[in-house]
Amino acid sequence: MPHSFGLRARTRYLFSRGFRNHGLLKTTTFLRTFRLGDYVDIKATGNVHKGMPHKFYHGRTGRVWNVTPRAVGVIINKRVGPRIIAKKIHVRTEHVKPSNSMAAHLKRIEENKKAVVEAKKAGKWVDVRRSPAAPKDGFFVNPRNTEFVEVKPVKYELLL
Repeated sequence: MPHSFGLRARTRYLFSRGFRNHGLLKTTTFLRTFRLGDYVDIKATGNVHKGMPHKFYHGRTGRVWNVTPRAVGVIINKRVGPRIIAKKIHVRTEHVKPSNSMAAHLKRIEENKKAVVEAKKAGKWVDVRRSPAAPKDGFFVNPRNTEFVEVKPVKYELLL
């Protein structure tokens, strides 16, 4: 049972850099532009101590609500007891990267737009809504054409 309850307690492996990932950060981390409403993943970079988020927010996804010269403000939902609180935190850009969580959704929107445009040109209506998978069709088993396999438990043997 741990006896230290500091800000970075129990983060030995959480904030450590990966194998052959030590040293200076790539320039792309500093040249990224973040806009309001962007979805970002918070991943604390261990070799930059300034503007580091608390360990709770490591690995969380949030939405940008404020942009400053070196940091971004992110809204993250935090569960506290039975309720969910929208927390606003500022995190330096070294600890933030653009999220791919909306990629599939945005791709589906583009495909739906193309399908609707093509259908309008053809003068038809196309259904772009998602529908659940239908149950499999039923079938009859012919006992003459199937082999029966007898399933029984294996005899217990004491192996010494």
